[in-house]
Amino acid sequence: MNRITFPGLGLHFTVDPVAFTVFGHEIYWYGIIIATGFLLAVFFCLHICEEFGLRNDDVLDMLLFATPGAILGARLYYIIFYLDLFRNADGSLNFAKMLRIHDGGMAIYGSILAAVLVAYLVMRHKKIPFLAMADVGAFGLLIGQSIGRWGNFVNMEAFGGVTTLPWRMGVTEAGKYLEVHPTFLYESLWNVLGFCLLLILFRRGLRKFDGMLFFSYIAWYGIGRGMIEGLRTDSLYLFETGIRVSQMLGFLSAAAAILYLVYRLRQHPEDTELYVNQQKKESEVPSDAGDHP
Repeated sequence: MNRITFPGLGLHFTVDPVAFTVFGHEIYWYGIIIATGFLLAVFFCLHICEEFGLRNDDVLDMLLFATPGAILGARLYYIIFYLDLFRNADGSLNFAKMLRIHDGGMAIYGSILAAVLVAYLVMRHKKIPFLAMADVGAFGLLIGQSIGRWGNFVNMEAFGGVTTLPWRMGVTEAGKYLEVHPTFLYESLWNVLGFCLLLILFRRGLRKFDGMLFFSYIAWYGIGRGMIEGLRTDSLYLFETGIRVSQMLGFLSAAAAILYLVYRLRQHPEDTELYVNQQKKESEVPSDAGDHP
């Protein structure tokens, strides 16, 4: 049982990481929460994809390959930066331990990078602009990440350093009680706000080119992750340096995305460039067709 409190708010929770047992196998809340976030993200993407000129089959085809790719990428990213955790006593690599994903050890950036790469290859094969699909996927990523972070709450992990802020979280680590930053909550709320902002941009017709929402997501998430990562105590570091990998990657990706957005917007792109509008134009039939002998 994990005992978690928010003393400044008068909240107290006792959470069992195990939801239930099936045929002797424990089913964890973490996995259920991640799966819930994934399914809600899929449903939303299927709901809006036609507004981007895409079909439900396009989204499902992409997910068929991107989902296992994302899981593999998340694991590989973690292994690369925590390689010593996967060594035997003699220094050799323990490949069996690398495959035991159920023991924990995943990294969200590895998941995103792998999913984007696989999605690009799938869209290229289907001859569909990748950035049109990426705009749809940006919503899914924000939904999945905002919900998925609550798995860290159940596991009592991914928290920050000691603080006296009113919303501090009380946890017990290695037998010692600490009151810390609830960084899982910070990132969840940051992603919810990012989702709302992208939805406003989209619904108000401010999306001027394919990829605008996707790069806006990269900028938004990168800034938030970079700031929040600086508060965490369990960061992955760049090998033997004191550089936090996710913080560095967050700020660098955000800077690159902002520069790209500024560059594209300064070109004053026309709405006609959007894939959805190109699809509409191709499907239009001249009203005077058949009027002439």
